[in-house]
Formats: sequence, C-alpha cells, structure tokens
Amino acid sequence: MSLEIKGWRKIIKWVAWSILAGLFLIFLIRVAVFEGQYYSEKEGSERVVLNSNDSGEELIEVEPTEEEVREYKVAPDRPRYLSIEKLGISKARILAMGVNAAGELDTPQNIFDVGWYEASGKPGQGGTMIIDGHNGGPHVLGVFKNTPKLSEGDIVTVERGDGVIYNYSVVENNSVPLDEADTYMATAAKSPVSGKESVTLITCTGEWSQSQGTYLSRQFTRAVLVEE
Repeated sequence: MSLEIKGWRKIIKWVAWSILAGLFLIFLIRVAVFEGQYYSEKEGSERVVLNSNDSGEELIEVEPTEEEVREYKVAPDRPRYLSIEKLGISKARILAMGVNAAGELDTPQNIFDVGWYEASGKPGQGGTMIIDGHNGGPHVLGVFKNTPKLSEGDIVTVERGDGVIYNYSVVENNSVPLDEADTYMATAAKSPVSGKESVTLITCTGEWSQSQGTYLSRQFTRAVLVEE
C-alpha cells in the first residue's frame, strides 16, 4: 500500500511540474508574439520617442533663453547663429561638432541648437558649411523638423562670430534614403553651384524604423551664398 501511495505522489508531482513548464512556455510565446506585433505596428510610424543624441547624451528640450542666446560667443571667423525666417528659426546657436564613435556627424544635446561640422567650411571663406540639427526630441519638435518645407529661393542666414551676416539661397532640398545617405555626403560637402560658397543643412526625416532604431531618410538642404 505504501509503495502504491509513493507511486501516485510521483505521478502527481510530475504532472504539476509539467503544467508549470507548459504555462511558462505559453508565457514566453505570448511575450514573443506581443513584441513582434509591437515592432510591426511601430515600423513606418512618422515619429517616435528619442531620448539621446548621437553621443548618447540625454537630449535637452528646453529652448535657450534670450540671455543665453545673446551671451553665446564663438571665434570671429566661426558661425555663431543660424536663422531661417520661413521656418520661424531666429538665431539658433551654432555649436562646433565633430564625429561620434561610429564616424557619423554628431548633433547638439539641445534640440534647439544646430551643429556645425568643424572640419567643413566657414562663412565667408568660399567653402561649404555642413550644419545638422534634430527634427525632434521625446516630446518637442526640433529646430530642423520643418526643413523639408524649404523651397528653391528661400533664405538661410548665418551670422559669424564677428557679427558679419551671410545669406544663402536654397537651390536643392532632397530627401535621401538612409542606405544612400553616406554616399550622398560626398555631394553634400560640395557646393551645388560650382565656384560658389554654400551651406548644407542635414536632419533625419521620413518614416521611423523601430527595428533599426532610426529614421529611414535624411534631408539635405543645399543653399548658395547670395552675392550682395
């Protein structure tokens, strides 16, 4: 009789563990299905919550005060402020930037600032300036969110550290697929009009890819110096 009871106990124990294992397996399957559906739904959405810039720093969504903008100084020959009247951008601070660990252009921590690639041209020196900026942060639209709306002839203004102002007229405004953006950079680093000083504005645009963790296009706005 005792052996019979022990045998039943083993069977009950085995059944209990089997049920627990089955429930755990069902749980894992449900999590996998949920994640798959979630990423599928997010794929192709226009906007997503972003928390950091290309260097991994926490993004700042607070617009600089008038005093902070006024007190911002750079060397006399460097770009200091960027303005685009059509987009309501007035004296966005231009910060000198390099490249990140991945070899990509870095972006400012504040989404209302823009970044000047310091290895590119300087205003008034005949080259091509490369300036990038955020299209948005977790909760607020960024300084370059509306650059795709710029049209031929619109004016981009750069003020230098010594106060000299340069106006650039938009010549091209192209959305380039992400997988072609690196190749296009060679074009963006040159003037669209041979022999003319220029500026290229760059930002993320297009649909968001949750799986890749980035927007699927880059906006390149190219403008040439307006001769006074």
